[in-house]
Amino acid sequence: MKIIFVTGGIISGLWKWVTASSIGRLFKSSGYTVNMMKIDPYLQVDAGTMSPYEHGEVFVTEDGGETDLDLGNYERFVDIALDRWANPTTGKIYLTVIEKERRGDYLGKTVQVIPHITDEIKSRILTQAAKADICIVEVGGLVGDAESPVFIEAIRQLRRDIGPDNVCYVHVVPLLYVEVSGEYKTKAIQLSTRQLREAGIQPDFLVARCPRPIPQELKPKISMFTDVYEENIIEATDARTIYEVPLLFEKQGLKDKIETVLHLDHKPIDLSDWSAFVDNVVAPTREVNIAIVGKYAELEDAYMSVREALVHAGAKYATKVRRHWINAEEIEKNPNLLTELQTSGKMDGMIVPGGFGSRGIEGKISAIRYAREHDIPFLGICLGLQLSVIEFARNVCGVTDATSTEFEKPGTAFIDYLPDQNEKIDKGGTLRLGTQEATVLEGSLIHKLYGSTTISDRHRHRYEVCPDKHEILRSHGLVLSGTSHEGRLVEYIENPACTYFVATQAHPEFKSRPGKPHPLFDGLVKACL
Repeated sequence: MKIIFVTGGIISGLWKWVTASSIGRLFKSSGYTVNMMKIDPYLQVDAGTMSPYEHGEVFVTEDGGETDLDLGNYERFVDIALDRWANPTTGKIYLTVIEKERRGDYLGKTVQVIPHITDEIKSRILTQAAKADICIVEVGGLVGDAESPVFIEAIRQLRRDIGPDNVCYVHVVPLLYVEVSGEYKTKAIQLSTRQLREAGIQPDFLVARCPRPIPQELKPKISMFTDVYEENIIEATDARTIYEVPLLFEKQGLKDKIETVLHLDHKPIDLSDWSAFVDNVVAPTREVNIAIVGKYAELEDAYMSVREALVHAGAKYATKVRRHWINAEEIEKNPNLLTELQTSGKMDGMIVPGGFGSRGIEGKISAIRYAREHDIPFLGICLGLQLSVIEFARNVCGVTDATSTEFEKPGTAFIDYLPDQNEKIDKGGTLRLGTQEATVLEGSLIHKLYGSTTISDRHRHRYEVCPDKHEILRSHGLVLSGTSHEGRLVEYIENPACTYFVATQAHPEFKSRPGKPHPLFDGLVKACL
């Protein structure tokens, strides 16, 4: 059992997940099995009830866990499928301990942070670590945060519990550069490492985030103040793409150095496929423009997996996918906005991604109608499918008051609660979640894209296309090309009157990978080209 802990210090936004994911990629490319997890300090049991403005997108695992978006990055870099247990939170840990106390598991004992909370944290880490050769654990937040001490204490204890040869600590820190004086400042690194050492952890590696290479004369100074060997001070300079970072780390021998710390045999590494993918990302030969019409357009992290899925699909064709984020409410204010986008060359294709609530709905519906009537390659995701159905019902089927009960707007409901959802009281963890299987209509575009009549994607939603409205949609030409539950639930639709007009009730972006773009995004970029 070998565990690599990744911590961060001083300031947020250092992208610890890039370091953690890149290390995972290096070991995966060397033939190791790799598992990953993220410990989050917030009190929610999971990420499902948080607004995208608070914490970015909610990433859904195969088994239906609603998790931090960093798990999506782990999956993409390492090409693994994580489970809900890979994202313990403070809320989840404390809830478990309190439930055990109420059951009487600790009878006779005083329940305390140490050892009961730390033991629960360690138990979850060890369970995940047992699943692979290497387990990489990112500790959320920063060393020194009010929420962090219990997690830092737990990972300190683990080196004693399983032996110093089985635990490696990687600390991500900022190396500040002062433009006015043209100097690097190491004080932030010194202070952050001191905080970690005061908690009982001596880092094995420092990953210094910096805008440019570290001057060689600085490493002895950093080493002296931190007790980290000079050769274990790794520079993480600004890269052309996040996917380039594993290559930058490999040039500095990071994997071999970690193998030495963990007393592992030095395995050869093959990053040729990864390097070819990166080349296509940073040096594309073509370009397409895709408008993404959403309600959280100001915050790209709200659609992080959509963004990365487009990168994966573009790289397959050595194509730069330029994303144009359009707030749906702006379309409601300016009906000519879409025409302006198309005539200016900024809309070769369109995506309407998922979301909740009624804000911006009419703008999205207008965008979908524009894509359908102007034969613009289109992909609707989750809510995007539901709105595609409503738009088709209104403007093709003639049901002008077609709506969804989610919007609390009078009209003919084409979208409604799942039968078992209208009695739900708790909001957290009660949606239709995780991988769901669908049967695909043979000969349909969806069938051609996936190459199978039985497919699966991950879901996160509470509403469905009403079963009693299937026939009117079909009779006017909409193809319900994928269904589940004996045809009761619509999973995929397509409009054969358009070159590429598809939508899914699922979230296909969660399963896209570098070198293996998801079929729906692959098809969209290909249609745009």
